[in-house]
Amino acid sequence: MSHVASEIATQPETWRRAADLVTRPEVARALPRPGERVAVVGCGTSYFMAQSFAALRESAGQGETDAFAASEFPAGRRYDRVVAITRSGTTTEVIALLEQLPPGSRSTVLTTDADRPVTRLVSDCVVLDFADEESVVQTRFATTALALWRAGLGQDLTGPIAQARAQLGTPLDPAVVGRDQFTFLGTGWTVGLAHEAALKLREAAQVWAESYPAMEFRHGPISVAGDRSVVWIFGPVVPGLLDDLAATGAIVVHGDVDAMAHLTTAQRLAVELAARRGLDPDRPRLLTRAVILTAPAV
Repeated sequence: MSHVASEIATQPETWRRAADLVTRPEVARALPRPGERVAVVGCGTSYFMAQSFAALRESAGQGETDAFAASEFPAGRRYDRVVAITRSGTTTEVIALLEQLPPGSRSTVLTTDADRPVTRLVSDCVVLDFADEESVVQTRFATTALALWRAGLGQDLTGPIAQARAQLGTPLDPAVVGRDQFTFLGTGWTVGLAHEAALKLREAAQVWAESYPAMEFRHGPISVAGDRSVVWIFGPVVPGLLDDLAATGAIVVHGDVDAMAHLTTAQRLAVELAARRGLDPDRPRLLTRAVILTAPAV
C-alpha cells in the first residue's frame, strides 16, 4: 500500500484527535475569536482549505473572513488575525507573508512540527503532528486542519467521522473509475473541497480534472461534459443542475453525506486512477513535499 493510501485511511482517527485538541485552552486561544476580522492563507491544498475555513467561519456568524493564496495576500490590508496553513512549515510564500506583517500582529499557524521556521514568525501555533504525512500528495493533514477548524466553530464531528469510516469501507464505483474527465462542484464551504478533489486527481494520477462553484458550471464549462465525464457534487445539489446534466451523458456523483467525508472517496479515486496508469501516487511528477523557492541571483 502506498503512503498516501494508508494516510487516507487514518483520517477518521486524526479528525477525532483534532476535535479533542480544540478543548485545550492553548489551542482554543490560538483560533480566531468571534468578531475578529481574519485572513486565512496557504498554498496549493492549504489554500483550498483556507477557502473552506473562510466560508465556514462567515456562515457561522463569527466575523468577516477572507482566504488568499499566500503569494496574493494584499499587504496593505489590515486584519485582526492572520491564520496560515502549512504542512511543512517551510513554504516560501507563507514565510515571506508572515515576515511582512506589522509588528505586534496576531497570527496563527497550523502545521505539523513546532520546530519549523514558520513557528518563529507567529504569535500562536497549533501543531497537528499526528496528521503529518510521508507522501508528497497531501490528504490527512488538510482535512485534519479542517476538522480542527470545524470543531473550533462548535460543530459536532461525530457524524462526519462515522460517515468517513463508512465511505472508506465502500468500494469505488467501477463506472466512475472507468471515466477519464472529471469535474468537481461545490457550494459555500465545499467549493474549496471541490478544488482540492480536482487537484488530487491532477497530482496523483495526471488526469483531466477541473472544479467550479456549482452555479458557475452552467456558465460555459458544462459544454465539455459528455460520455467520458464524471461530474462530482459536494454538498447540496443546486436546483435544476441534475436536469441539465442528464443531457450530457456524464456520470453524476453526489450523496447525502458530509462533504469532508465525501472527499475521502475522491482521494481514493485519485490513488486508484494513478495505479491504473502505472504511476506512484507518493511521488507525483515535478512535485516535492514542500515548495522552497530560491531567490534569483542579483
